[in-house]
Amino acid sequence: MAVYKIIEIGEPVLREKARPVPKINSNIIKLLDNMADTMYNARGVGLAAPQVGVSKRVIIVDTGEGLYELINPEIVRKEGLDTDTEGCLSVPGVSGEVQRAARVVIKGLNREGKEVCYEGEGMLARAFQHEFDHLEGILFVDKAQNLTRN
Repeated sequence: MAVYKIIEIGEPVLREKARPVPKINSNIIKLLDNMADTMYNARGVGLAAPQVGVSKRVIIVDTGEGLYELINPEIVRKEGLDTDTEGCLSVPGVSGEVQRAARVVIKGLNREGKEVCYEGEGMLARAFQHEFDHLEGILFVDKAQNLTRN
């Protein structure tokens, strides 16, 4: 296990559309494990592979209900609207209000290569959408209102 350096705004990998994972192998498993160590070490609630310099469609989320790992995720349904304050490990010291769907359904593959589907609302829905945006090269500051430095 290892803690990766978190890439910060200004690095090109954060603005690229991440590449799909063609095959789940030991490198992807290691990536998932190290991303979790990195996220917990930084006291975050989510992390996307581009944030550690890896252009792969891999995200992890833990809002306190346990760790979700998704490879090649897709958001398949969005419902309602919710605005709340967000920050990002790749944009340290900045927060802002972001409008997102209040509920989402997201599917992808787990580390065993089996398809999984999760429904989230509130903080979990927000975290899924925030991390998914990273895979599209979108940062929360692109969508945020009332940005402030902490």
